[in-house]
Amino acid sequence: MFTPSLNSIYICSPGTEEPLAPMLLLLLLLLFQFSMLGNSEVVTSFENICPQFFFRETPPNDAIKPANPAQICQLYKNQYRFATLYDRDNCIPIYSAYVYQPGYGKRPDSWMVEPQLMGSNYQKEMATEWTLLNDIGVDQGLLNESQAVLRDYKNLTNFNRGHLNPNGHQPNPDYKAATFTLTNIVPQFMKLNSGKWNNYEQEVMMSRTEGCATTYVVVGVVPGNNYIAGGRVNKPSHIWSAACCEIDNNRRKSWAVIALNDQNAVELITLGELEEKLVGLYRKEEILLFDSDCPRQ
Repeated sequence: MFTPSLNSIYICSPGTEEPLAPMLLLLLLLLFQFSMLGNSEVVTSFENICPQFFFRETPPNDAIKPANPAQICQLYKNQYRFATLYDRDNCIPIYSAYVYQPGYGKRPDSWMVEPQLMGSNYQKEMATEWTLLNDIGVDQGLLNESQAVLRDYKNLTNFNRGHLNPNGHQPNPDYKAATFTLTNIVPQFMKLNSGKWNNYEQEVMMSRTEGCATTYVVVGVVPGNNYIAGGRVNKPSHIWSAACCEIDNNRRKSWAVIALNDQNAVELITLGELEEKLVGLYRKEEILLFDSDCPRQ
């Protein structure tokens, strides 16, 4: 189980595995908050900028928000594509929220990062590391301190890059390309990623959404106690997904899954059961992933 505390938070910098001193952490938190003011991509409120990715325009409640969050309205080619709550200290997304719109298209092969995690003076739109380093002249150290980078995911054993918002759930090449940002990626158990989780994403979701006019999805993780990349990037203990389907104005349904991130097994449960499990895993009193109009059973 994961319980955030001032004494167990790590910064996203090469080889940093020692907890931050509370005063230093407080200073960094204040600096991050000031850097977020005035942004239209790393935002202070999903509801004000990109509410369309949440059922009833209501994000999950703050119970799963990390100590040092970044709310990202994922911008690609001047259009918002989905929303991500990012954990700056653990260098992973806590969840990504999107509308399920599966479409055909080639799998992208270019990975991007989020410039505004370095500060509000950087561009709002996601970009490749190469573009930031070579065309804009960003310092590699500054980029590394702000988020996970490609080299963090090299030479992994039994784990690889796992999408929260998968490109297969998006309608066209631009939406699919937008999912290839490392702010949408966690270290995922390889056999799970290509096995039961992939089956859920491709087969179960297709079956469950039959008859749905609009399906809102939130896919997230529970941060774990282990790390990759020399302590930079957290390895989640659990990965979960929840869906709220609008059939028409009067009818809705929901479902959810959860998986241990070291086994090739997925448990299909109700939305209410998932929220109850997350209450235990996060040690919170109440977790609400969707507005109360979405049925829990």
